[in-house]
Amino acid sequence: MSRFVYSNRNLWSGILFGIGLVAFIDETFFHQLLRWHHFYDKSTTDVGLISDGLFHAFSWFATIGGLFMYADLRRRNAIWLPRWWGGLFLGAGSFQLYDGLIQHKLMGIHQIRYVENVIFYDLVWNILAALMILIGLSLIYRTRSSPSSEKAHSYEH
Repeated sequence: MSRFVYSNRNLWSGILFGIGLVAFIDETFFHQLLRWHHFYDKSTTDVGLISDGLFHAFSWFATIGGLFMYADLRRRNAIWLPRWWGGLFLGAGSFQLYDGLIQHKLMGIHQIRYVENVIFYDLVWNILAALMILIGLSLIYRTRSSPSSEKAHSYEH
């Protein structure tokens, strides 16, 4: 019963963790290890590095916030993993799609990679984001039921 009471908290914990996780992966691999871009590439390298640091802090705040919520859910014995995973995929995919469409294309603050055929990278980035969103929505849709409908299903079997 407690998983239904805390349904939204499971969802938001997953969303925050998903945003933080994908932002952390983006910042670690594409900004630091591969050095394809900075969070803000319309200025000097120093400004780019400062913007990366702020982006990194944001990703950790989202990750830690999601994990604190998760710990509280666990303490209350209210973890609903399919719903939490749905939130994680929705948060990760939404952030990645926002990054790919709004930051890369609309605002132009950076590109995923500065190459001649950037369209390949854009397609892979945004298709993966859309797939994560679809997986997340599917899991969320499957966990939308109420306690009364869950009881009805358990009596049928």
